[in-house]
Amino acid sequence: MNKVFLIGNLTRDPELTETTSGVALCRFAIAVNRNYGSADGERKTDFFNIVAWRGLGETVARYAKKGNKVAVSGSIELRNYEDSQGVKRTGVDIVAQDVEFLTPKGSGDGFAEAPSMPSDRKKASLQAFDDDTDIPF
Repeated sequence: MNKVFLIGNLTRDPELTETTSGVALCRFAIAVNRNYGSADGERKTDFFNIVAWRGLGETVARYAKKGNKVAVSGSIELRNYEDSQGVKRTGVDIVAQDVEFLTPKGSGDGFAEAPSMPSDRKKASLQAFDDDTDIPF
């Protein structure tokens, strides 16, 4: 089973791109604090590269920004590549299956506001309905 759960803060604004076939791809990174510190009391932080595809990626790119706290669940993916000097390298990404926004919407570091409903659209109102007249029992 390949499953990972992370909670951390975005280290930069998400970058939304598209593949050559037009599929949305969002890349971002989060900083995750460890639960323990070193011998001198300093807490360590790990940095993870996250990839979100399609609608999830578009949502993250639209509403998240640097500094926001998010919970990410997904899987670890290794990729092999050659750097500019021809050295073989391995990259590690987290492929997001779900991203939950944890920073409160009203805070100063909050997520971008969702677009509001146009004022010319009114909410439907409920009306009383009397259906007790023909009860069969």
